[in-house]
Amino acid sequence: MTLTAETDSDASQEAVAERVRKIRERQDVGVSRAEGWRRRGPLLPALIFMIAVTQVPFLFTLYYSTLSWNLVRPGSRKFVGLNNYIDVVQDSQFWSVAGNTVILIVGVVLISALLGLGIALLLDRAFVGRGAVRTLLITPFLITPVAGALVWKTTILDPNNGILNWLLGLVGISPVDWIGQFPLAMVMVELIWQWTPFMMLLILAGLTSMPRDQLEAGRVDGATAVQLFRELTLPHLRRFIELGVVLGAVYLVNTFDAIFMMTQGGPGVASANLPFYIYQRAFLGFDMGQAAAMGVVVVIFTMIIASFALRLIFKSFSGKEEAA
Repeated sequence: MTLTAETDSDASQEAVAERVRKIRERQDVGVSRAEGWRRRGPLLPALIFMIAVTQVPFLFTLYYSTLSWNLVRPGSRKFVGLNNYIDVVQDSQFWSVAGNTVILIVGVVLISALLGLGIALLLDRAFVGRGAVRTLLITPFLITPVAGALVWKTTILDPNNGILNWLLGLVGISPVDWIGQFPLAMVMVELIWQWTPFMMLLILAGLTSMPRDQLEAGRVDGATAVQLFRELTLPHLRRFIELGVVLGAVYLVNTFDAIFMMTQGGPGVASANLPFYIYQRAFLGFDMGQAAAMGVVVVIFTMIIASFALRLIFKSFSGKEEAA
């Protein structure tokens, strides 16, 4: 009888303890949720603002992409479903311009990264006036893109009064119409001039964060400068270079001002990229429906590529931190 009573008492105590534990868990969950909302609360205005200025216009763009709408024809707006997307896929000029966009992005990003790497390696050494040289080299990135493109078009590349043709004339070379003969290449040159300082700053930050004792140990072991760069410096800079390439590519997808100021996308669409071609279709051809469809296609492809690239970057940085 006594054993049974003790067993019942233990069971009841366990049941009470279990109930108390569950109540505490509920309270902890409630506290953690309240704490989470308290921490997220200050971010809500920024989140609402971002949704208002990015997602709402994108929803309108999706809606417009299903319409046949020409601005110079009143009453022409009607629902056509996915016909605009079919027209975009069948538009040969669209794919030609897409090719120009890829060439421009890849060429500018790679050359800017290589030049930025070389300049950063030079600036990582101590010499008289290094601060002034750094400031001067950063200047192109701080200039307004429209002003920079205008300077290149009228001051440097002008076939009659440009500085480049004047220098070539000193050695007996006849003037060249740089923008007329090489429109896309000249746009790329201007963008490389503008983006090299950004790559240089990013890589220079990576060089500054590199432990110097590793390089000293390598020199003591008899490693050459090339071996030190290949085995120590370059692996350390890899994630900084990757970050610069991804950020540069994402921003260069939206390049418009340099093309508008220097070439107007011509001759034909030889130097046009996707943003400029969409502008032409919307505000020169007045076909809002097809321009909206092109914009949606470009956004989707950009998001897919950027997601994969950023995932690789995050893995690179997290792996580096874990290794440290």
